Amino acid sequence: MAYTVNSDVSSLRLVNIEEKNLNAEPFASDLCVVSSDISIPGIDTSKADGAGLFDVNGRNTLYAKNVYEKLYPASLTKIMTALVALKYGSMDTTLTASANVRNLESGAQTCGLKEGDQMTLDQALHVLLINSANDAAIMIAEGIAGSVEAFADMMNQEALEIGATNSHFVNPHGLSDNDHYTTVYDMYLITNAAIQYDRFNEIIHMKEYQTVYYDKSGNAKDLSVNSTNYYLQGNADAPSGITVLGGKTGTTNAAGHCLVLVSRDTSGNPYISVIMRAESREDLYDEMSSLLSGINK
Repeated sequence: MAYTVNSDVSSLRLVNIEEKNLNAEPFASDLCVVSSDISIPGIDTSKADGAGLFDVNGRNTLYAKNVYEKLYPASLTKIMTALVALKYGSMDTTLTASANVRNLESGAQTCGLKEGDQMTLDQALHVLLINSANDAAIMIAEGIAGSVEAFADMMNQEALEIGATNSHFVNPHGLSDNDHYTTVYDMYLITNAAIQYDRFNEIIHMKEYQTVYYDKSGNAKDLSVNSTNYYLQGNADAPSGITVLGGKTGTTNAAGHCLVLVSRDTSGNPYISVIMRAESREDLYDEMSSLLSGINK
């Protein structure tokens, strides 16, 4: 609907109208919003294509660089995969791997699943988020929606529902595809929706994970994975007073080096920070630490 000054119906979506006072609460009143780049003195993200720092409780965007530019997300995609799985799946559901878990590009990160292997959705989510296993992403997608294509449809519908309208997903893992993209701001929206689930917060905080699953013959298979997050590994340090709770890494040639973090300050207030398409892993963590320092400024 085109906007006109004298229209009887506003072009803006209004909700929670109070009958008595005829006041309307904006639909994004519980979100951080941003209309242009926002800088903070001393923070340098020059070696990344996009970055954002969002005060979750304060509903305030502290830093923004190209937050609406469409970029490849790589494995940041798996936050959306987890969100859809948590919303529509049951953690104790048993998933069975199809032959498709082996149908991935050369060099893709996997946990070694084979056709017929079985694990619960809860186990698969741990492996997905902690170790970024692409075969686990396929297993989750097919287990919940029946196919990767149907699950991607669910991902895109969820993106629209939370306002991530500059995103489009074609798979649950983020391996490169020209039609698979998102933005820094949409990654904030997706992560903000995911942290409403306690299980998500618990999993992204884990440095390592051990479990037992079963092959097609019922034989037990041990699995041990470690976090890909340098802050959790102890290979990167957050600024003083900032605690990194967890997050998700992502790396492909097309996407560069990407990272979403959930952190908190000394008062326990949560923040979401995003860096996309950094030139190297070293640059990614250097610039993320610089970005996190903005919480205290």
